[in-house]
Amino acid sequence: MSNWYGETPTGWTVTKVSNLYEITLGKMLQPSKEEDDDIIKPYICAANLGNDTFNLSDLKQMWFSPKETERLSLKRGDLLVVEGGDVASSAIVDFDCPDVYFQNSIMRTRPKSNLPNDFLHYFLMFVRHCGYLDVICNKATISHFTKEKFSNLPLLVPPIDEQNEIVEVLKSKEEKINALIANEERQIEKLKEYKQALISETVTKGLDPDVPMKDSGVESIGYCPANWQLLRAKYVFESFSKGQGITKEQVVKGGDIDCVRYGEIYSKYDICISKCFSQTQLKLIPSQRFASYGDILFAGTGELIEEIGKNVVYLGDKKILVGGDIIIGKHSQDPRFLNYAMYCNASQAQKSKGKSKLKVVHISSEEISNILVVMPPIDEQKKLADYLDFKCSFIDELVEGHQRKIEKLVKYRQSLIYEYVTGKREVE
Repeated sequence: MSNWYGETPTGWTVTKVSNLYEITLGKMLQPSKEEDDDIIKPYICAANLGNDTFNLSDLKQMWFSPKETERLSLKRGDLLVVEGGDVASSAIVDFDCPDVYFQNSIMRTRPKSNLPNDFLHYFLMFVRHCGYLDVICNKATISHFTKEKFSNLPLLVPPIDEQNEIVEVLKSKEEKINALIANEERQIEKLKEYKQALISETVTKGLDPDVPMKDSGVESIGYCPANWQLLRAKYVFESFSKGQGITKEQVVKGGDIDCVRYGEIYSKYDICISKCFSQTQLKLIPSQRFASYGDILFAGTGELIEEIGKNVVYLGDKKILVGGDIIIGKHSQDPRFLNYAMYCNASQAQKSKGKSKLKVVHISSEEISNILVVMPPIDEQKKLADYLDFKCSFIDELVEGHQRKIEKLVKYRQSLIYEYVTGKREVE
């Protein structure tokens, strides 16, 4: 035990969680009514939980039988712990909830005596980052912090008064740290909004405030320089084609060719790709679609209407394989400018127009080909792209600076929790 939390103060004991707490595992609930006496109630799923409190705004509805409502009920002060996925993530119920229940992959924890759930909550925050879970949880597929593993988890137990003191100190310090993190996150959000506005203004208005302007006739574009052309994308691009499926299993570290999958356009890349995140083996992909320098790649599938059809430009010097649900646009324009033009607010508004809020949102190559953009002469495209590359790079550096501050604050918060819940630091 000492290998993962070290020596402890005199007067502290070590016991299994199940000796002090009652643990109840949730149940997979059915999405429809089965019995006449079933009743519909709001429930909490694992996605609602994190290392913080939560509220009722995102709760879903599900049918419960009377037996389930009795066994799976919640009350203020309950500690909920995630069993699968983001394992050991926890949250304390901080609202009155006579009619709120919990689903599978969640364990409800209640003390058997007069113990604060808060100390266990902080102890689990320490456990999540100390490496212990890597040893006891199978990470081959999806990690599972099962009820059995949670029950047998060695728990450090200070005297009750000291537990309360530790919780109060950590709450106070965590509140201040969280406020600093929230401020950094607001600064990042403002910078991202400014970057998007800068791109949109530049690719629709140019940089010369004295140039003659004309009404484009497109609400999302507004006025544009008089010598720019308003064109549908089908007349700007030379062709559109679709990528071919590359499964997760076909992604091979150190493969013989770089590849791009549609989800990576949202999660791994911002505006351009110069080096790919993934590789595969050519022999594993029977149907192959390639992209070359300057091609613009559009995500044909996504989860958010406001992000559907996100595009990135490929600026690498070798051809790459393109996965399914990606639309490849080839052209003879300045690739960076055209990518900015298809990325701006005016183009995104057209991509999102008429889309319904479904589980998955799609956009077709035909829809992309009908997007209206304003195109300056090719020499001006390059100047505008150079300007945006410089400005966006500077903004990205500022964002990275704020992200580094957040990382330091998170590590500091983790170190404080570790020091207090293991007795390395005394409450002053």
